Amino acid sequence: MLNLRKRWRAGWQARLKPVDHWVLTQRNIYIVPTRAGLAFGLTMLLLLLAAINYQLNLGFALTFLLAGSALASMHMTHASLRGLSLHVKQPQPAFAGGRAELELVVTNSNGVRHGLGFGVQAPARERQLAWAQVHAQGQSPVTVGYTAGERGLHELPLLRVESLFPFGLFRAWTVWRPAGRIWVYPAPEAPAAELPAQRAAPGDELPSREASGGEFDGLRPWRRGDGLRQVVWKKVARTGEMVSRDGREASRQQLWLDWSAARVVDPEARLSRLAAWVLEADARGLAYGLRLPGRELAADAGAAQRHAALQALAEWG
Repeated sequence: MLNLRKRWRAGWQARLKPVDHWVLTQRNIYIVPTRAGLAFGLTMLLLLLAAINYQLNLGFALTFLLAGSALASMHMTHASLRGLSLHVKQPQPAFAGGRAELELVVTNSNGVRHGLGFGVQAPARERQLAWAQVHAQGQSPVTVGYTAGERGLHELPLLRVESLFPFGLFRAWTVWRPAGRIWVYPAPEAPAAELPAQRAAPGDELPSREASGGEFDGLRPWRRGDGLRQVVWKKVARTGEMVSRDGREASRQQLWLDWSAARVVDPEARLSRLAAWVLEADARGLAYGLRLPGRELAADAGAAQRHAALQALAEWG
């Protein structure tokens, strides 16, 4: 029975086509009674039988009053979703096994919406929803988190929006397959191994970088346009003088993150170590290159280099 239910659910979800925007209408909103709603219905049935058996006019009045309240609750639960428009922004990359986040933009052209749950479609026992209130006549951001899977470039997961407002007697929900992909990088090794030694670039002779007093040569006064990573903050804190590392001096050294230097048997463990090295080199502001079997990434520095290296690791093999 469970396998049949899973196959039916998988077949139904496979029919959902990825779309950029999802507008909630009567055709894509589903509603069923909750356990509390079923218990409420059973209570009304018992009240009705008692009123018929004992000919109680007040019993009939109470039963019909509760039934009308239940119908009004069903209408309000369905209306709390109807008319919303959903859009997901381009997601930031995540690391395998870590938390991935999707930022949704919910557009509401009507009044305020209360008690909306946003999350990734999953079985009821594993479902985790972020509950939010959507403001009237505007857009509200909602962040949905989930655990990233294996490394690589993946389709965005199915998203679920549901409401139990106002009394929790009914559950209305919709399922949306957003268009887009998310990069999942290899999980970095923790604790990370030491970085490989830097080497002189071909044709350069490296002079001694350390001067008297433990300071490093290759510094110059700060200029407009220098990045924050070029600033020598230790010297700024000590002397108050803004100085930056000379990019020409730094370019004389090259750091190569080589597949053979990882020295780990398991390929996934090697990728994790290389990912940790990429993050460490980027945090230090170093220029580095990446060598993988069948691929080489030229030495560079900055956010673009970090993403390029991690993407190369994510799609390797």
